[in-house]
Amino acid sequence: MTDLPRGKFITLEGGEGVGKSTNLQFITHWLRERDIDFVQTREPGGTPLAEQLRTLLLEKREEAVDPTAELLMVFAARAQHLSGVIIPALAAGKWVVCDRFTDATYAYQGGGRGLDRGLIAELEQKVQGDLRPDRVLLLDLDPVIGLQRAATTGEADRFESEQLVFFEKVRAAYRERAEASPSRYAMVDAARPLAAVQQQLADILETIAAAP
Repeated sequence: MTDLPRGKFITLEGGEGVGKSTNLQFITHWLRERDIDFVQTREPGGTPLAEQLRTLLLEKREEAVDPTAELLMVFAARAQHLSGVIIPALAAGKWVVCDRFTDATYAYQGGGRGLDRGLIAELEQKVQGDLRPDRVLLLDLDPVIGLQRAATTGEADRFESEQLVFFEKVRAAYRERAEASPSRYAMVDAARPLAAVQQQLADILETIAAAP
């Protein structure tokens, strides 16, 4: 029996209000139209335990959450997610489309919270080994516009309730990572009309599908 080729691992990243939910629907529709077998998932989350950790991370609370405790919960959820969903799906030859992954940790905990990027990198290597997304689709948007959009979608969670300066740091961290590795990141201007954004996403997906 021949081993299946590993599936493609695609992540969608960006700050608040960039349109991830709408564009995830577009991506999954694109994959279904082409009969590409895939798993759609999210971070934090993806398994029952990881979803419980997501709830702990997002819910507002009177107790101040230590940034390192937050970081460790993120990676605990990620470890469970990898072993329970992502690695088995890739091994079965499926594409994995994930709403946020470790780039979000560098952006939110590294950029927003100011945690040591070296510590994040250590945890990344420990939890993921050499596994990295094949392509990171980064929806980039001015946080002022993003927060205005996000304000129309319902009550803000613990992260969405942060101040503008937090999200400016998040955006800067995302852009820094994308600019450092342009071959792995595709930056998409989320301020453009939706049709233009999705045409760019379709072009990127065609490139990914054609790659060996």
